[in-house]
Amino acid sequence: MFDISFTELMLVGLVALVIIGPERLPKVAKTVGHLLGRAQRYVNDVKGDIQREVELDELRKMKDDMESAARSMQSSMQQTESKLRKELQSPVDDFKGELDELKGGFEDQVKTEKSAVAAPQTSAESQADPHAGPQAEHQPQPTTEVGIQMPSSDKTVSNNVPEHKS
Repeated sequence: MFDISFTELMLVGLVALVIIGPERLPKVAKTVGHLLGRAQRYVNDVKGDIQREVELDELRKMKDDMESAARSMQSSMQQTESKLRKELQSPVDDFKGELDELKGGFEDQVKTEKSAVAAPQTSAESQADPHAGPQAEHQPQPTTEVGIQMPSSDKTVSNNVPEHKS
């Protein structure tokens, strides 16, 4: 702060002793010490306030940077999400369309098979042997896992469904 050497301090003390006198010098030194202490505390308080303001400003800047980075990340994530949804939606729609086509074709085939099975059954029932008994008339048709009746082996029905190979 001030560049005062020890000899200069001794000179100021000696002049103060001569001017103030030995009786009042201790009181004046005490008062000067208190005033210098207050001034030093005031300077330290101002330094601390300035330091806190600088740190607070740095924290605000850091907070703003983090918020902007978070917003940037969020918008990037939203763009990526919408891009992925668009990319995945067309294969899903194509798959749904294919499933609907297969379902419609399967339903048409089931109707065709049912009508083909029903027609020979009515003619077979009319030609049934009266001596065969009740078991011959009410034999259950084999069914698939989903409950669709499959034609028996003695009836000819075309089956255009390809077999699934594992």
